[in-house]
Amino acid sequence: MATLQIAANSNSLVRAAAASPAQQAKMSPLRTWAAVVGSTLGAFMAVLNIQIVNASLADIQGAIGAGTDDGGWISTSYLIAEIVVIPLSGWLARVFSLRNYLLANAILFLIFSVACAFAVNLQQMIILRAIQGFSGGVLIPMAFTIIITLLPKAKQPVGLALFALSATFAPAIGPTIGGYLTENWGWEHIFYVNLVPGALMVGLLWASLDRAPMNLKLLAKGDWPGIVTMAIGLAALQTVLEEGNKEDWFGSDFILRLSVIAAVSLTLFLVIELKAAQPLLNLRLLLRRNFGFGIVANFLLGIALYGSVFVLPIYLARIQGYNSEQIGMVLAWTGIPQLVLIPLVPRLMKRFDVRLLIIIGFALFAASNFMNVHMTGDYASDQLFWPNIVRAVGQALVFTPLSAIATAGIEQENAGSASALFNMMRNLGGAVGIALLQTFLSKREQFHSNILTHSVSVFEEATRDRIAQLTAYFMSHGVSDQAAASQKAVVAIALKLRKQANIMAFSDAFFLLGVALVVALLAILLLKKPAQLSGGGAH
Repeated sequence: MATLQIAANSNSLVRAAAASPAQQAKMSPLRTWAAVVGSTLGAFMAVLNIQIVNASLADIQGAIGAGTDDGGWISTSYLIAEIVVIPLSGWLARVFSLRNYLLANAILFLIFSVACAFAVNLQQMIILRAIQGFSGGVLIPMAFTIIITLLPKAKQPVGLALFALSATFAPAIGPTIGGYLTENWGWEHIFYVNLVPGALMVGLLWASLDRAPMNLKLLAKGDWPGIVTMAIGLAALQTVLEEGNKEDWFGSDFILRLSVIAAVSLTLFLVIELKAAQPLLNLRLLLRRNFGFGIVANFLLGIALYGSVFVLPIYLARIQGYNSEQIGMVLAWTGIPQLVLIPLVPRLMKRFDVRLLIIIGFALFAASNFMNVHMTGDYASDQLFWPNIVRAVGQALVFTPLSAIATAGIEQENAGSASALFNMMRNLGGAVGIALLQTFLSKREQFHSNILTHSVSVFEEATRDRIAQLTAYFMSHGVSDQAAASQKAVVAIALKLRKQANIMAFSDAFFLLGVALVVALLAILLLKKPAQLSGGGAH
């Protein structure tokens, strides 16, 4: 269900989230890459933690005595805290220094990951997950900013390829890890799994980041009107997207009130940011052609990326009866190929126009969804293998080139705003996509169910024959009363119709995801080749 990214004061991000040019010159390549690897490892864990928990949500709910409806807040609390802290991260890094801020949140993320495993009721879990999300939300955007500020232009594609592992590989592999750990070791281990890579992350960041003094005076100079309206608006919007379908959207007073709060707060935030002398986010970057259309493509990528991770497990559980581990094994084939392909993408960017790579990637990702539009009751792991492989190749080709072309030409003083907007919109797209798909699946299932039900009538000879066959079957398997056997036959036919309606609804959902990716591909056609990516895409 989805993770978002950072922001910083548009006039001084380099001081906020990276070293100055002079400091960069002093940093050895080894220390620079240690900072990049450590920060991207943190981003990977923060994104992975969303999907790994979602894969085990039913087990967690049962263990802590949470109902199905209320248990959703285990994920929602993490996402709300994350979306609020992301746009604040760059500014807070200026206040407390990058080293202090990043290390403190990395350590807090590990502490509260372990604490979640010891939660005994829903209230404790929600609070612990919120704090975990508040600290983990810092790790994703800061990694992106370190890459685009510390690394020289020629090396940024390699850094972005590492970051792509957190953005696209982590959501794909999360259900695999979560399912395996839950089925074989228990749900608590999905939180313990952060400890070993987390210790490596802290060690790399401790050794590579320069010490710098804190600047607490900036707290008094912060864009507080923007911060408050942004926090309220994003928190309300995320809650609406996460809970809207369950609460019947605007049929619920709760959702309606939150929607009004989100609309008013975010509108005020836009006005404040456009008028402020030192805004939290430089929204005027959206007017730049490549960045603006890159944001559109990235938003649609988020819909498809997180939407497909949402739809496929539900299909496998509801239609095929798979458990968490079996679902994880199916989804593994959307992740494992990326682990091989993503490191090769920077080389492809040196040989080919990055726009061509993005177009091919989006086309393959769209094709993988269109391959699933004719699903049947027998459509399971074997049939999903090739669509998942095609999807993996497409995702691997998209993210790094899209990040590079969208952020090429962004000045270092605007890097924080660019990082915040670019990454946040992808994850916001994921939240919108999941909310849309939840409602879409429900409505399309009702639509197909109505059509199928009307076509099955007792006045049809085929229907009467099928009822007679099933009645005879039930009577030969222990049902002595013919009326009871006939009733069971009618129920069996109704369940079969509903299953078929569900399958058709999932097919429609994959078609919708494919259309979103085609629209993203059209946005890529409007990009221009920036000067920084010359020579067929070489830096």
